[in-house]
Amino acid sequence: MIEVCLLGSGGMMPLPDRRLTAMLFRYKGRLLLIDCGEGTQLPIKLAGWGFKAIEAILLTHYHGDHVAGLPGLLMTMGNSGREEPLTIIGPTYLYEVIKGLCVIVPKLPFEIRLIELPEEEINTINLGEIEISTLPLEHSMPCVAYCIELKRPPKFDVDRAISSRIPKKYWNRLQKGENIEYNDSLFTPEMVLGEKRKGIKVVYCTDSRPVEGLSDFAKESELLILEGMYGDNDMLSNAIEKQHMLFSEAAEIAKSSNSKELWLTHFSPSVKNPEEFLVNASSIFSNTFIGKELMFKTLNYED
Repeated sequence: MIEVCLLGSGGMMPLPDRRLTAMLFRYKGRLLLIDCGEGTQLPIKLAGWGFKAIEAILLTHYHGDHVAGLPGLLMTMGNSGREEPLTIIGPTYLYEVIKGLCVIVPKLPFEIRLIELPEEEINTINLGEIEISTLPLEHSMPCVAYCIELKRPPKFDVDRAISSRIPKKYWNRLQKGENIEYNDSLFTPEMVLGEKRKGIKVVYCTDSRPVEGLSDFAKESELLILEGMYGDNDMLSNAIEKQHMLFSEAAEIAKSSNSKELWLTHFSPSVKNPEEFLVNASSIFSNTFIGKELMFKTLNYED
């Protein structure tokens, strides 16, 4: 089970009724935060999930509306009694950006561990049971999309384990992928595991034109969160110039990737009422929703 909370849906600048785009993921009490624009602390507090349990912060890129809230958040995490290391992941220039932002929070009671992603590569990072993949995007500075996936091991086949005469005390270890040597015999996971089972996949992408590979990256995701900078199709030239997406372009990606649900986010301040343009996306991909502050969803395994 993964819980997802959209902390804000705005791009470029916060508005009185629209905070900047950021997302929280919770799994077994552990939190991942994507992006941290100015004021992100407030919706985190309103969500009630706490600050101390944030295990990693995933930065898509380094425009101010995605990172300016980081120093204040780090200070709040330190004041909450955190001592465990914090991982921050981001594209090229991560070291320089964090060094600059931390000038105003020079002393923290916890270590910051940085993972800078190589340019123009698809990367995979494992944080415990959670697999994080990244895809380079097309924007005015290095920018990545994130895929957060909770993979599920194949179902354990009791009949196969019994017929192979594998002692029951080894079943759990085999299910977790270990090889077991026993009485000159080698037991492998393939001997006791059945068909693959679908896990849970969430993909998050803002600040980019549609790029080659994005549909495959998002393939069969349970939840796809994409930027919808502009709702009006007549704004295509603006979207191309500023390297953003239209609602309709996001919907095409959701459709071609066979995703289950699409949330639009990162709206331009000029888009006062995103619902007015929802039909431009829902006519292409019906299960589309306009992102709102503190929008929440629980994702479970299919079976």
